[in-house]
This record gives sequence, C-alpha cells and structure tokens, in this order.
Amino acid sequence: MVGEMTLDSSQEEEFRRINRAFGSVYRPGKLSIGLVVPLEAYPGGPVPHMDRHLSRAQLAERLGFAALWLRDVPFNVPSFGDAGQVFDPFTYLGFLAGQTKRIALGVASVILPLRHPAHVAKAAASADVLSDGRLLLGIASGDRPDEYPAMNIDYASRAERFRHSVDYIRNVATPYASFVSEHGAPDGIDLLPKPHGGRLPLLVTGGSRQHPDWVAQHGDGWITYPRNVPAQEQAVQDYRARLAGLGEPDKPVTQSLYIDVVDDENCAPQPIHLGFRAGIKALLAHLKGLEAAGINHVALNLRLNRADTEATMKRLAEHVLPAFSNGA
Repeated sequence: MVGEMTLDSSQEEEFRRINRAFGSVYRPGKLSIGLVVPLEAYPGGPVPHMDRHLSRAQLAERLGFAALWLRDVPFNVPSFGDAGQVFDPFTYLGFLAGQTKRIALGVASVILPLRHPAHVAKAAASADVLSDGRLLLGIASGDRPDEYPAMNIDYASRAERFRHSVDYIRNVATPYASFVSEHGAPDGIDLLPKPHGGRLPLLVTGGSRQHPDWVAQHGDGWITYPRNVPAQEQAVQDYRARLAGLGEPDKPVTQSLYIDVVDDENCAPQPIHLGFRAGIKALLAHLKGLEAAGINHVALNLRLNRADTEATMKRLAEHVLPAFSNGA
C-alpha cells in the first residue's frame, strides 16, 4: 500500500527535512496526489453535509493518497460561495490526527491576519506533535473582506499583519525567544509545544500580498492556483529562479485542482470552476504534464464531481495514484 511516510538521504539533500509530512509529500521532480476536504460533492450550495467524513478520510489513507487538505473558513460568506469543511481547521486537525496514522494533514490555508500568531503557532505545533509530524501549514493573507470587520480587524493592513505573523511564528519556535513584534513582546516565557521537527512547514499561498522575493525567501514552499500546463511551468520556473537568485534551497510547489471524473475514460477535458471535467486518461495526462512542469503536489477537489465520491476515490487510487510517488 502506498502512502507510508519514509525519508531517504537523497530526499534530505534536495528538499529541506522539516517533518514526516514534508518529506513524504514533497519529492524533487515528482508529483504526489492529495484530496481537499470535505470529501463529498455539494454543487447546489455553499455548505457540505459532511456525510461519512471520517470514514472517507480513513479511506483516503488506505487508498494511498498523500495528504488531506482542510481550509480556514471562519464565516459562511454568501459572495464567496463555499463554507469549506465547516469545522475549525485546528480542531479538525486534532480529530483527524487521532483517527489516522500515516496520511499528511494540511491546511490550505490559515488566514494569518485573522488570528493571533501565538494561537496559530501553539495550535499548529500541537497538531504537528500529536500527529507525529504529519502537519503541512498553508498560510495566506485572506481574500474575503467581509470577515475583517466581523473581527474588528483592518482589511487594508492585512499584508503587513501577515508578514509580522510569519516572523512571530518563526521566532516562538526558538526556546525562550525574546523579541519585539506588532503582535506582542514575549520576554522570559516560552510557547509550548515546539513543532515536531523544530520548525513549522509554512507554505505561502499565492502572493499573500507580498513581493515574490519575500514569498520565495520566507516560505518553506509555495501553494499556487490552477493554470494550464505551459503557464504553470512558467510560474514554477519564475519561483525557482527567485529561489536560486536569493541563495535559497529548492522548495516544493503545490496546487489545487477541481475535477469531475466521468465514466468515459477517453472523454476530453471540459472546463469547470478551477479545473475540468474529463475521463481518467485526460486527467492522468494533465497531472503528468504538471509533474513535468515542476509541480510537486496536487490537491484534488471533488466538490463538483458528479459520480459517487467513494467510487471516484477508488478509481483515482487504481488508475492515477500508481503513476506518481505518493510517499512510496
């Protein structure tokens, strides 16, 4: 069964070793496949039913998917149109950590300006330790203006708050760190627990309103949006050129992809929201193209998938996962 998390020396030389999840999901020159939670279709409205959510998460692990990805959606914003998995991501991470054994658990992405970074650092490190190093933490500046006045936080300052939060989270990973921040000045106190590998794997989503050089320098990887393969290849090349120019090591790139897998395996792709409807052959060819373009992980979203969710997961495991690394 694929999905077992192991690290070998060649991986350590190419991508920085941070925790078990990072080493399993991200391998240079290879693509792994994960799933976005909730594992169900809900095209008719913004709120999922969360039916059989635990059994499907456990099925994803048994089938060999590399990661499950949660989202940070504090409010159901009508204009946004998607309430995510409904549950608080950190509470849900803890629940899934206790109900699974191997699969990586990611958040794509925590909206840093809406949370105090001490709370983020403590909750994320707790999930990382309790899952034995299976956490991947996407971070973002947020794109839903309605949420900011609901928390009495200035939307216009989110870029600066995001940078300060990243600095705070990095600093408190050091025992008894003493520093001054816009979010506070810890002195003589220590935030516990520390991350499993001594560092939280922070994956910056999109630009998060930062200069691309800042994204390359301060993140442990990059989460970007779906594009056609040539455009995605150019985006990845630009990111890695910035890494090299800044003297940074190579870092992994992740993207999401909405899919609707049809019975006809030869069906050509037809566009849907942030993805496409297609047969297995076209999906496999597209994923192979993304792997060649330098993408290291694709998180598949089944929200718009019209076939039975569990049957689709099994089809993907049979016909798609064997072609990729997925921690094997």
